[in-house]
Amino acid sequence: MNYEQARFNMIEQQIRPWDVLDGQILALLAVVQREDFVPPACKALAFVDMEIPLPPQANPSQCMLAPRVEARLLQDLAVQKHEKVLEIGTGSGYMAALLAHRAQQVITLEIDPTLAETARKNLQKAGIYNAEVRVADGAGPAVSDGPFDVIVLSGSVAEVPASLLAQLKVGGRLSAIVGEEPMMRATLITRVGPDAWATTQSWDTIVPRLLSFPELTKFAF
Repeated sequence: MNYEQARFNMIEQQIRPWDVLDGQILALLAVVQREDFVPPACKALAFVDMEIPLPPQANPSQCMLAPRVEARLLQDLAVQKHEKVLEIGTGSGYMAALLAHRAQQVITLEIDPTLAETARKNLQKAGIYNAEVRVADGAGPAVSDGPFDVIVLSGSVAEVPASLLAQLKVGGRLSAIVGEEPMMRATLITRVGPDAWATTQSWDTIVPRLLSFPELTKFAF
C-alpha cells in the first residue's frame, strides 16, 4: 500500500472538502503518521472515511474518529503553542499526537487501561513527549493540573458537564460533539468570564458516545 498517496487522497478528498482549509492543520495531517495509530489489522483502513474500532472491542464506542471529524475539531480549537490541553478519550493516541504538535502540553485521559497503554506506546514511537496519557474517567473528578486553555472531548456526550467547563481558563475553549442520534452538533464553548460562557454550534455529525458520561433523563407521559 502506498501510504503517502493514501494520506494525500485523505487530505484532498475527505478533509479539505469538509471545510478544513487551515494550511497548518493540513500540513500537520500530512506529517503525523496516522497508520501508526491504528490497530495492525486495520492499517489498510487508516485513511478511509470511517471510524476504526479499537481493541479490546468490549464496547463499540471505543474507536478512532473519522479523519475529517478529527481535522475539523482541531481547526475549530485553533490550539496555540503556549497552551495546555486536556483531552477526554485517548483511544489510540492519534488525536493526542495532533494536539501535541500544536500545544505546549497535552494531558489525555483514557478510561480503558489497555487502550491507555497502547496509546502511550504509539506516542512514544512517534517521538511525542509532551503528551501524557493517564488512566482516568473523564467524567470523574477535576484534573489537578487545571485550569486548561483547551479541552477536547474525543467522542459525543448528551450534554457538557459543568465540572468540565469549570476546568477552563478564562479565554479557554472546549470542543465536544453534543446531542443524541440522529442529531449531534459540534459544540465550541468559550469561557468569556469567571461565570460566563459563549457557545457556537457550526456543523453536524454523529460519533460514538464517551463512556461514563450521563445521558439526559427521558420523561414518560
